[in-house]
Amino acid sequence: MGGTFDPIHLGHVIAAESAREAIGLDEVWFMPTFIPPHKPNPPKASADMRLAMVRLAIADHPAFHAVDYEIVRGGASFTVDTVQLLNELYPDHSFYYLIGADMVMYLPKWVRIEEIIQGVSFIGLQRPGFEVDLDLLPENIAAKVQIAWMPQIDISSTAIRERVRLGQSTRYMVSEQVRVYMEANQLYES
Repeated sequence: MGGTFDPIHLGHVIAAESAREAIGLDEVWFMPTFIPPHKPNPPKASADMRLAMVRLAIADHPAFHAVDYEIVRGGASFTVDTVQLLNELYPDHSFYYLIGADMVMYLPKWVRIEEIIQGVSFIGLQRPGFEVDLDLLPENIAAKVQIAWMPQIDISSTAIRERVRLGQSTRYMVSEQVRVYMEANQLYES
């Protein structure tokens, strides 16, 4: 599961658990991006802080792991590079990339999608307000996508950052460990 995780919130971990159960995944690896190429502004928290928050958020789940491949590599975090690396490091593994339903229909626009689908399948997670119609995707891409249901939770990292900036509570939107970390490091405060 790739993402900026600025910060990681309960919607992320619920999505990961939903995908793990629906598809029968052995593990879910959370991989914070270094620089997300599709977002116009850089993350508010440093890469190391975002990785630390991921580790805190998933510490109690034996099948969840934080990995730093994109942070160590640096630069823009393109999925094609990560998929290539993972398949080189773990040739006996089968990888699935978890994405929100809102991203499924954008897959044809991903950088080097033809190479990506050679090395990974996708799990599209239903999100509030987005309908996925795999028939609208090119056949070769649609064949590499499975849709998983998840509880409809309307929490976003953007909204959490705004709540912190305004001095509002983020309790029950992020794990308590992440909330304490954000507070201790004064992340997202105005």
